[in-house]
Amino acid sequence: MPNSASSAMQAEQAAKAQTQEKNRSYEAFKAVFAYAKPHRLTFIGIFFCALLGISADLLQPYLVKIAIDDHLAGGKTDFGFIAIIAGVYLGISIVSFIFTYLQNNLLQYAGQSIVARIRNDLFEHISKLSMSYFDKVHRGSLVTNVSSDTETISQFFTQVLLSLIRDGMTLILIIVFMFRLDPALAWYCLIALPVIGLVAFLFRRYLREAYQVTRSRLSRLIGFVAENLSGMGLIQAFRQEEEQTRRFNENNQSYWQGMMREVRANVLFNRTFDILGNVALVLVVWLGGMAVFHNQIEVGVLYAFTSYIRQFFQPINQITMQWNTFQSTIVSMDRIWKIFSTKPAVKEPEQASRRNLQLDTVQGKVDFNDISFGYSLSKPVIPHLDLHLASGEMVGIVGTTGAGKSTLISLLNRFYDVNNGSIEIDGTDIRDIPQHQLHRLVGLIQQEPYLFSGSVLDNVRLFQSDISREKVVDACRFVGAHDMIMRMPKGYDTPLYERGSGLSAGERQLISFARIMVFKPKILILDEATANLDSQTEQLVQNALQTVSRGRTTLVIAHRLSTVMHADRILVMKNGRAVEEGTHQELLKMHGYYEQLYNHARAEC
Repeated sequence: MPNSASSAMQAEQAAKAQTQEKNRSYEAFKAVFAYAKPHRLTFIGIFFCALLGISADLLQPYLVKIAIDDHLAGGKTDFGFIAIIAGVYLGISIVSFIFTYLQNNLLQYAGQSIVARIRNDLFEHISKLSMSYFDKVHRGSLVTNVSSDTETISQFFTQVLLSLIRDGMTLILIIVFMFRLDPALAWYCLIALPVIGLVAFLFRRYLREAYQVTRSRLSRLIGFVAENLSGMGLIQAFRQEEEQTRRFNENNQSYWQGMMREVRANVLFNRTFDILGNVALVLVVWLGGMAVFHNQIEVGVLYAFTSYIRQFFQPINQITMQWNTFQSTIVSMDRIWKIFSTKPAVKEPEQASRRNLQLDTVQGKVDFNDISFGYSLSKPVIPHLDLHLASGEMVGIVGTTGAGKSTLISLLNRFYDVNNGSIEIDGTDIRDIPQHQLHRLVGLIQQEPYLFSGSVLDNVRLFQSDISREKVVDACRFVGAHDMIMRMPKGYDTPLYERGSGLSAGERQLISFARIMVFKPKILILDEATANLDSQTEQLVQNALQTVSRGRTTLVIAHRLSTVMHADRILVMKNGRAVEEGTHQELLKMHGYYEQLYNHARAEC
């Protein structure tokens, strides 16, 4: 009985999961076609172009049938009639070419426009998701979603949809022409349709599973490559090339196996239809030949029928050949709409509670009111913290790795929301401040400042062209970065590459300080900003720090205690709690945890 109950429960869960998958697929298709609505007039034009082009194509065998039965079979030798038929044949060939050309161009325009909009919306949506989402989702998967999955949807519009319109219409018109020629022979040909439906049904699930496996393995492969390229310096430093190559080969082999399974399924699927087409052709030739032999139909009718039966299976084969792309599209749509259906954990404030703060009037007072936070509710990183910063005060935060220092900064930036308590700026809960305003109020300089591909000028003003060149130059002079920039080949127009490769850690930090001066936040956060600098460069950055922090509420997370020794106040954190607080001298007199950190730092020096 327990086993029966367990099996029934598993079956119920499987059925529920399958239903959810179907619902998600339906929602994905519904959402994709919502993107197609603005192009409905274009699709109407595509339909009529296809109708005219296909009709012109299918009239050609009928013209030959007329020439054979009404002229050649009767022994007529009038060259003028043949010339007219030839001219009409040439004319409808040109008509077919023109409308097929228009149809393909219109479809490409509509399809590429739809996918470009999906890609834009997807990137915008990803950029608005909370940091907790990126903690759980691999970057390689997101790269695949934005690039490969959207390209698959593009192929749906430019290949699958084209095939459905063109080949579906061709199939319908061929059936009309065949019944116009000989209804009995046409009914024999239609016997193949139920067989085709059965084959498609049997292959459907197997093909879908094969495509899902292939896409998943491709995503893992791309993620592995991205991860290794980012950590190439570490790989070479520890001589991990062979081990990483071995792991890449495993991922690559897994993807190859999945792809070969997909190819085998595809080939078997398509060749099955080839066999059906050849069987149908043999049937038509045999039945039609017997009918001609008994004078039941004319030779031209048999010729036209033979041409149509060849064309009859061609659109079916084209449609089934798109089955691969169609299945891949379903998988890609599911993956993309799974992202679209993910809502940010950190939400914008409701209109009723929304507070708009004016940047010029903000004083910069910060209050952490009895907050607690954990990345998972069962494991709090900060079980309890009460901290208050006066406007313009510089507070240093020290502690060992895992003490909760960086988490505190993430909460102030509202990358995450606190589980309990509140964080306020000038008495306003940051959950009531629109995020774009909050991020203008709070400036962050990280241990590894991120520089984008672009010029030095654009990296300082973050590609906001409304910020003048003069303002950028003044900011760089203010933090001591101007001379360093002017030594570059093109000065402020010197192109920087990914992550600022080619610049030293100190040079990257100075550029990040210049950003702060350009955007002028009221609250400044430095997260281990001098951790990777040598002593000479650290002194340069320290001077810049003194400059940019003047008149601003400043939180300095420091590994080196020398960075915070001159702070107005130092907060010592341990296991997510503030265990000591005071100036440098006051903390040393306590002979507590801070003194241990200080003595340990001196011993390392």
